[in-house]
Amino acid sequence: MNDAQAPTAFRRNSPGLGLALAAFALALLISFLVPAIPTLTACVVLGILFAALPWRDSVRADVKPGLAIAARRLLRIGVVLLGFKLSLVNIAELGWLVLGMIVAIVVVTFFFTWGLGRMLRLPGQQPVLIAAGFSICGASAVGAMAGVTRAKDSDTATPIALVTLCGTLAIALLPALRPLLGLDTAEFGMWVGASVHDVGQVVATAQIAGATALAVAVVVKLTRVAMLAPMVALAGVVAARADRVQAAAASEAGEPAADRDEVKRPAILPLFVVGFLAAVLARTFIPLPDGFLEVAAYGQELVLGMALFGLGASISIGNLVRTGGRALVVALISWAVIALLSYGAVEIARAAGVAALG
Repeated sequence: MNDAQAPTAFRRNSPGLGLALAAFALALLISFLVPAIPTLTACVVLGILFAALPWRDSVRADVKPGLAIAARRLLRIGVVLLGFKLSLVNIAELGWLVLGMIVAIVVVTFFFTWGLGRMLRLPGQQPVLIAAGFSICGASAVGAMAGVTRAKDSDTATPIALVTLCGTLAIALLPALRPLLGLDTAEFGMWVGASVHDVGQVVATAQIAGATALAVAVVVKLTRVAMLAPMVALAGVVAARADRVQAAAASEAGEPAADRDEVKRPAILPLFVVGFLAAVLARTFIPLPDGFLEVAAYGQELVLGMALFGLGASISIGNLVRTGGRALVVALISWAVIALLSYGAVEIARAAGVAALG
């Protein structure tokens, strides 16, 4: 972009980015007034409400470019900054049994949800995006997987709405189930960290049971976040293989090479996921200042909040009601499966007397 184009791009994108920033500020206020509502969840809901209001077409046209920038680029920046929350040392302290169970839960629920979505014929890339959001780390995983699968915004918006819905329900439901299941604070923290989707939703749910539950929940949750890179890489391999099959079929059909080259293959590991891995390694092996980590945490919440507002604003409630029934079924079943598997893992850890839960 040359100097002449820069002001034009700024004028085109600033209304939407300014709106997303204002929405994030409002979401912060809502979260402050009602601590049970995570800021990022509020951002998605505000975006959906914005899309539902009868704005003039000129207003929608003015904010659309900036919201598109927020939904894609800022989401990827947020994924990178998420890596600074994750230290491999803290993960190792959970022990091999807990680590193995967390990895198994992520892998099983990912492929179960993906297969269920395909069986129910969800459109586009929705099966893999819902699988990533529910099994790994909510909206961040949806955004990362969308980058490697070239998913459309319309495919991305529904999984974002569903992880927001189920994660919000978990904030109320899981604490209510705790006394019925007889979980102590640490066990409850493990259950929350292993089954709730976004980090903010994990914090909102676990903090109800106190500091011990919150500490265990965050470490377990961030262990699931660590699965983001390998699962995205695996999806990249599958996508690349599908492209090769498509190209071979087109070649056999006599399609011109120029036409076949129009579809670019996605990177097996997108640059922003490489950045996520670099951030994890930096947090693990470099003594980063506390001030830097605080700024990174605030920055991550800011850019993810703006991105989730942008994605929420792309959701049409009418279309969601008409076409989202099957996706909702997949989401609810996936949510139930991951909650049951996570509870089973807690029981196994309890029987084994895992020190991390004591």
